[in-house]
Amino acid sequence: MRTIQQECKDIIKREGINLQSSIDYDVNGEVHSLTIEWIIDTYMQASEDSHQVFLDALKLSLEAKGMGVDKFFENMGQLLLMTHLSDNLEI
Repeated sequence: MRTIQQECKDIIKREGINLQSSIDYDVNGEVHSLTIEWIIDTYMQASEDSHQVFLDALKLSLEAKGMGVDKFFENMGQLLLMTHLSDNLEI
């Protein structure tokens, strides 16, 4: 049986997108690069309910005319990056 994680990766491959494609984020002059595969794998570390939400959102992004899968991963990666950076702030 295919896992949701594998299903997400299969969708990306069917769309002709390389899982190793990276998205660059400039945060205060420091560039962070996240691959599509890393974004998927990181979201799959969340709860099982979150896995299905991620898959459903990915499928919707494929159907959306304006957003598209590229924007979906750009936004998901940004969310992960901002969460990670805020967790590492020293107060």
